[in-house]
Amino acid sequence: MKNKKIGSITILMLLGFSLSGCVQNGMAMPSSGGAVQTSNAQTGAIVGGLLGAVVGGATASRGSKVGSRAAVGGAIGAAVGAAVGYSLDQQAQEVAQVLNTQVDNNPNAERDKNKDLVVSNTDKHVKIMFRDKMMFATNSAVPTPSAQREIRQMIPVLQKYPKTLIQVVGHTDSRGTYDYNLRLSEQRAASVGRILQQSNLPNQIYTKGCSFSKPLVPNTSAENMALNRRVEIYLYPNKESIVDPCVE
Repeated sequence: MKNKKIGSITILMLLGFSLSGCVQNGMAMPSSGGAVQTSNAQTGAIVGGLLGAVVGGATASRGSKVGSRAAVGGAIGAAVGAAVGYSLDQQAQEVAQVLNTQVDNNPNAERDKNKDLVVSNTDKHVKIMFRDKMMFATNSAVPTPSAQREIRQMIPVLQKYPKTLIQVVGHTDSRGTYDYNLRLSEQRAASVGRILQQSNLPNQIYTKGCSFSKPLVPNTSAENMALNRRVEIYLYPNKESIVDPCVE
């Protein structure tokens, strides 16, 4: 009986992670009738409910009603998942509004040379991408006055979500050595992070430089290199959601 229960948990958890991947970026897997849009709150509710039901059913004692425990676990998981998804959706919308743009979850948006600013979100985080040319002078790690204003515009929104974890990430193109670009990307991320820290935000703030390890497009032209030079700000609901921005 114990082995069967463990097997059921494994299968259902894998199913839950599979569902999570299928609906990432607010897009469910297309059915025969076409693509089905779903919000991150709905995604969180679906995955949270499934995993909650698994845990609830699996932890039921021999004398208890497994179905009842599973239902309770599913309800709790769905509520938690929906709350996280809703919070990320809400934060993305509010950040986009103060930056005078809209949430754009098109995976090609960051590769659009006409977009210097892109706000997007998944079921795990919100990401704000600032193109390098609107942030720094050439070879400088100090944000321009206009860039500083853009960053500070987000402060009132971030203050509303004190538990949100903030990660600032710098990216460069491939000109110069990896080590030079690593230092430059770290310094740029730290400069942006410092502006946020000096605004007395209660949030935990992390900074990281990626050098040219994660280009959006191949560094084969001046236009492409300009697309790869950027600063990204990630907003996470918890530590479990944090990704390695230099790899993922």
